[in-house]
Amino acid sequence: MKKIINNVEDIVPEMISGLVKTNSDLVRQIEGTTAVVRNDAKFSDNKQVGIVSGGGSGHEPLHAGYVGDGMLSAAVAGEVFTSPTPDQIYEAIKAVDQGKGVLLIVKNYSGDVMNFDMAKEMAEADDIEVQSIIVDDDIAVKNSEFTQGKRGVAGTALVEKIIGAAARSGMSLNDLKDLGQKVIDNTKTIGIALHAATVPAVGHPGFELKDDEIEYGIGIHNERGYAVEKIQPSKELAHELIEKILADFDDKSGNFAILVNGMGATPLMEQYIFANDVLNELVDKKIDVKFSKVGNLVTSLDMQGISLTIMKADSSWINYLKEPVTTIAW
Repeated sequence: MKKIINNVEDIVPEMISGLVKTNSDLVRQIEGTTAVVRNDAKFSDNKQVGIVSGGGSGHEPLHAGYVGDGMLSAAVAGEVFTSPTPDQIYEAIKAVDQGKGVLLIVKNYSGDVMNFDMAKEMAEADDIEVQSIIVDDDIAVKNSEFTQGKRGVAGTALVEKIIGAAARSGMSLNDLKDLGQKVIDNTKTIGIALHAATVPAVGHPGFELKDDEIEYGIGIHNERGYAVEKIQPSKELAHELIEKILADFDDKSGNFAILVNGMGATPLMEQYIFANDVLNELVDKKIDVKFSKVGNLVTSLDMQGISLTIMKADSSWINYLKEPVTTIAW
């Protein structure tokens, strides 16, 4: 295993320290935690619903990279592939509450769901109104050892973008929760791995694939997918994912958004080739794509692979996706 680290046990605190020191105009660290919160003047001036997300580390730039004006108010980092603790989430909730309530955006992993729910109860005991939404955009498998149902994966970034923009516009807590659920219900993702991720504390890849093999339907914690097959040209990979995702939509009319997401070790060159194939096929299928984005938005350490997210979106969601934000990574 080759990693640019010091001690394994110091990875997350040192990462957060480096992130904050290099972006101190945007974020600050909540003392005694590995959580970061907005540090810009607009946050103090514009009273809005606080938006908090987080989860295990190893998926950067999710979530800390999306803290700032127009997206998250705070993000809480757990250990690698491990949920943050309830007390850290609770501190983040307190830090962003401006009297309008706080919405939690939680990926559908059992540890995250449990710990965010516990933090929600702690905050409610302090008379802070808190609501939560559960992102479960991964349609590759219905369950895994990490989840209770579908997993939350790359679509999380699109959810955070839309909800962050809506919160900045002054939308109420209950309306944000309703909007978030609608967005989640219309967001579908499937991922592909060419090579598994290596968790530093483990020291070897989470699963093995032969040099000429890929796996369809993997998760962001090295969860296995639904098929191992021989590597195919990008056009055929795109076709496989598009067919499976579109089959999950009852209505294929209207506006759509897509995200081509790198899993951590896939060159942007390959991501853009894949995006080109995806968009060409969607044009052939008369799918009206109004927003598209390519890049490493929700990674899995050093996994070599890619994921495709397709969202059926009304015009207001497209506008929210296109709004400029001031964050580290979007």
